Amino acid sequence: MSNDTQQPIEQIRINNCDITLLGTAHVSKASAEAVQTLITNNDYDAIAIELCPSRYNALIDPDSLAQMDLFSVIKGGKASMVTASLALGAFQQKMADELGIEPGAEMKVAAELAKENGQPVLLIDREVGITLKRVYRNVPWWKRIELFSGLLGSVMFSEKVSVEDIEKLKEGDVLDATFSQFAESSSEIYLPLVNERDQYMAHRLFDEANSGKHGSILAVIGAGHLKGIKAYLESELKDTISFEQLDTIPAVSRWPKLIPWLIVLLVITGFAIGFNRAPELGWQLVSEWILINGGLSALGALLANGHPLTVITAFLAAPLTSLNPTVGAGMVTAATEAWIRKPRVGDFSTLKKDTVKLAGWWKNRVSRTLLVFLFSTIGSAAGTYIAGFRIFEQLS
Repeated sequence: MSNDTQQPIEQIRINNCDITLLGTAHVSKASAEAVQTLITNNDYDAIAIELCPSRYNALIDPDSLAQMDLFSVIKGGKASMVTASLALGAFQQKMADELGIEPGAEMKVAAELAKENGQPVLLIDREVGITLKRVYRNVPWWKRIELFSGLLGSVMFSEKVSVEDIEKLKEGDVLDATFSQFAESSSEIYLPLVNERDQYMAHRLFDEANSGKHGSILAVIGAGHLKGIKAYLESELKDTISFEQLDTIPAVSRWPKLIPWLIVLLVITGFAIGFNRAPELGWQLVSEWILINGGLSALGALLANGHPLTVITAFLAAPLTSLNPTVGAGMVTAATEAWIRKPRVGDFSTLKKDTVKLAGWWKNRVSRTLLVFLFSTIGSAAGTYIAGFRIFEQLS
């Protein structure tokens, strides 16, 4: 097959199945045109695309966000993950807007043409939620704040993006590009973000090739994964992690779970020592705990432009929730915000568009509720440590 697409292409044969690996940039007109050219000019038995089911559904059904149950997201502890996913989408959309092309256009073109031709669509990428959680679990706790800040910071990216800059994304995909400044110097991030996904997609393609169902497969993938996937396929998955391991979230160590309870024990012990020395000292320690912890959480809710009652709730709830690690301040404040300012249908339908601009995060009721959760949680966490040190400073 001749390569007249000007896009990176690799060919490999596995068990009488020819696999064509097409490297693309996920917001590139050239990549979308290359997909159309290949599918139109060749008779493939199946089309594989670098998407997981949730990302595929979001691409095919842009209104799927309107079906999100915000209260379930908050109650299920998924608010941070949804916020991260929105930031990723905003980063990609921001670049795409500069070029006047739909994000993931080459993937959508591949899926639509496959359906028109009666070809099966193979979703070969790992679920984005599992990837993000594996990234999160793989880095030390002190790097997680920097990582999340970098992700949100990508939303503030406001410079014009040239076609040349977009074509540079062929070195990776939107996930890689967002975390590139960290992944380049951090093996903890590179492994689950890039290398593991290379292995995962190689596993999926290898299994499809050995299924006997297809004589030829076109795989549309981010060009940054081209070299890795090809190498793993050629080695017949040598030195790869098992598919089951790649598709699971690592268990959390017991020690991090015990830390919040240890802090609670130390704070309560500090209160007890203070009251034992003098009731006035004990009440002073309690007052400072409430003012610092509640004050910083309320400040977080205020910075998120939460309703005045949400800010008051943050002040009252944070000192209590910090003494009960099973309930976070953010869960209480976000639930309050969502109850007072119930998101409208229009907020869900414009959520993807609104979050492209920084101001839109505060304007849209859904994203603003997520910011209330995030900022009040950070405020409460900071208040817990600051107030805790303050308590033992006065007791020493």
